[in-house]
Amino acid sequence: MRLLSRRNLLIGGGAITAAGIAGVAGGALAQRPQAFRNATPIRVSAQPISHLSNTDPDRTKFGSLFFRSGLSLKSDVSAFGGFSGLWRSPRGQEIVTLADNAQVLQARIETSDGRLSGLSDAVMSPLLLSSGTPARRTRYYDTESLAISGSTAFVGVERNHAVIRFERSREGALVQGVPIAVPDALKDLSSNGGIEALALAPQRSNLAGALIGIAESGQGFILTGSRQGLFDVVRRGGYDVTDLAFLDSGDAILLERRFSLFGGFGCRLRRVAGTAIRPGARVDGEVIYESEASHQMDNMEGIAIHREGAENVISLISDNNFNTNLQRTLLLEFALAE
Repeated sequence: MRLLSRRNLLIGGGAITAAGIAGVAGGALAQRPQAFRNATPIRVSAQPISHLSNTDPDRTKFGSLFFRSGLSLKSDVSAFGGFSGLWRSPRGQEIVTLADNAQVLQARIETSDGRLSGLSDAVMSPLLLSSGTPARRTRYYDTESLAISGSTAFVGVERNHAVIRFERSREGALVQGVPIAVPDALKDLSSNGGIEALALAPQRSNLAGALIGIAESGQGFILTGSRQGLFDVVRRGGYDVTDLAFLDSGDAILLERRFSLFGGFGCRLRRVAGTAIRPGARVDGEVIYESEASHQMDNMEGIAIHREGAENVISLISDNNFNTNLQRTLLLEFALAE
């Protein structure tokens, strides 16, 4: 989802001026950068983030999470940014992130001493439908959520609500896109309130292999499998759902975001028991992390989980709304304490 404003009052004081708000709003309403026509290598620069809290840089534990490291990512191409969906390979070495303008960034994760240090071999590719037409040139231009399993990917589309199934090419591009059948309740979502979260349930889940989608409003959908149906996510504290990822155990981690003029962007993670997601359910979960004003956060919209040994590693990425002067593209990495 594209917000009309940025991160906030910066730590250390100052308010967003009326002129600043107007400038951000104008940028948000402007046309998004055009996606590349073909797979295009790009250069991505990365500034390491060594601490999460600006006021307590030695702190590493936040709720149930341990902060590992992070990056602030930039590129000199205008189409870079707007990332709303995230996937990392099982060992965490490869990243795919979905942009709002119907394209994906794929890259290799670079590390130094176990900490994120940068991205290499970065390529941006347009989403291509089965006709060969770029999704950016169709009614499926507003892409908001991503789920990948093997050579198959699913993308959630907003405004003209849909979920599209893609094949991953050998080069990693998403091609041969075909819309899947979805319930009428999904098609009837508000224009700017579509499927923000998309994930495939793991084999240890009671919904093994099913595609799960959740709208910003908390309306949930079990879209495939033998137990299809609707459920609701309990909302509180002004947070909206922005993404979803599963642990191997079958439990789900919900990523939520809120924004206020004086509080800026807030980020929250909730852990939901896998058995709680079923047709007709009202789904709630324990808060395992909630950001504070001093934390280095932005408009966090994508989550991915992979394993490193005995650790669950949670990665978050932010959507800068292509407002490069006012927001950042952050890639943050945490370990989940079990």
